[in-house]
Amino acid sequence: MTRFRLSERVPAHNFYRQLAELIDWRFLYEETQAHYSHTGQPSLDPVVFFKLVLVGRLENLVSDRRLVEHCAMRLDILYFLGYEVDEALPWHSTISRTRQLYPAQVFEHLFDHVFAQCVAQGLVAGDTQAVDSAPVKANASLHRLCEKQPPEAAVPSMRLAGGPDREALSQPAAAVSTTPAHVLRRVANRQRQVQQQTGHLGARRPHARLVSNKTHYSPTDPEARISIKPGKVRALNYLCSLAVDTAQGVISHVQADLADSRDSVHLPEVVAHLHHRLLGHGLPLQDLVADTNYSSGLNYALLERQGITPWIPVFGKYKPAIEGFAYDAAADCFTCPAGKQLPFKGYDKNLDGSLLKLYRASTRDCRLCRLKATCAPKSNKRKITHTAYDPHYRRALHRQQSPQGQRMRLLRQSTVEPVFESLLQHYGLRRVNTRGRASAHKTMLLAAMAYNLKKLRKHQPPKCRTIALALPPPPPVTPLFELRTRRMVASRKRTKKAAPKKT
Repeated sequence: MTRFRLSERVPAHNFYRQLAELIDWRFLYEETQAHYSHTGQPSLDPVVFFKLVLVGRLENLVSDRRLVEHCAMRLDILYFLGYEVDEALPWHSTISRTRQLYPAQVFEHLFDHVFAQCVAQGLVAGDTQAVDSAPVKANASLHRLCEKQPPEAAVPSMRLAGGPDREALSQPAAAVSTTPAHVLRRVANRQRQVQQQTGHLGARRPHARLVSNKTHYSPTDPEARISIKPGKVRALNYLCSLAVDTAQGVISHVQADLADSRDSVHLPEVVAHLHHRLLGHGLPLQDLVADTNYSSGLNYALLERQGITPWIPVFGKYKPAIEGFAYDAAADCFTCPAGKQLPFKGYDKNLDGSLLKLYRASTRDCRLCRLKATCAPKSNKRKITHTAYDPHYRRALHRQQSPQGQRMRLLRQSTVEPVFESLLQHYGLRRVNTRGRASAHKTMLLAAMAYNLKKLRKHQPPKCRTIALALPPPPPVTPLFELRTRRMVASRKRTKKAAPKKT
């Protein structure tokens, strides 16, 4: 008989052995109890499931099939999962079905549990957070894109009266085009210009097309969006929004967003979740650092209202002053070079939802002005569109140009960008193996948890290397003149003893 124990084969310094003792996984039974029935065949243990998917992120394995094959050949992973050598691991399809069974709230609770351990070990300061985003490839291909249909063409002309519309129910919401007709005409004109002017190979072929989120969708993953980043190819992606604590680089928040939206649109949601998580641990958020993509007057006003200092560089299109036009804050109007006033007329909104203030001159003043040919050549009067958050922009510009603003920029580059690079290269976040925004959010949470667990395992509290010894009190110090007196008395006594006696 052969005597074999995994506990004796896996050394004490092994990563997975230490990870099994680092986190108390028993709380997952209460979190997942509502998703199981008390009857039927025994299902996959929730602790085993979460350990398996975390191993997939730690080993940079995206495929569930490869994950099961890899775990079956590693003794330390078997010990971490609680399996013996002769026990069979779960089937890969069981992992996929269980991932779909659990809602995203269970994954978020596990992320909060790991984050609380990092806070308890002193890895999180909480006062300064760095925010950034990056595209993550979706589990879909551009070659399978389908063209969106107008609403009248998506509904069949004949169906059973009083019965459900099965054809309409089978189509996703992304298959119906909700874009206005004038925007579609603009997209078609841009496609014709690209085909005529571009020098790319195959651009002038009759079947060449310029795909857009307004005209096409993916039937494989309808929530994936077409996006492109400078220097990279066009692909179907999700947007990963990330917040990192600047003290030790611990991930404090992560979420999956649609890739066809701007980064500044998602900042209020990121700040709300981040602020709530940090306050739950008694850590107030004071400074938030981000790049220019998050520049928005609405974001500046939102952060300042909550007592958070936004260290976000101002977008390049912002101009603190308009050349030739003087602004009067008391009257809220501009004065043109000819001396005519452009009073405030109303508000408007841009793509980010930020407020814009509209100023217009009168038609009579511009028609009689000698500067109209250079000031307003294509319109009958001069119009000025200015942001309603001009004071917030000015404060952000002042912070950006200060020495502390330069230090904050370097702090963001040295904190959040290396974390993103690690997640994409070493934690399987270059591509998600699931479909849907909710499933992509679970995958990003798992990658962030794996990163924080490695941080937590490597952290070692400082040890005291000095030893305090109880020494006896030193003898009292004798003055120098007293020592000399004692020596003279002792020498005299020795002289008297040595002298010969008289007879």
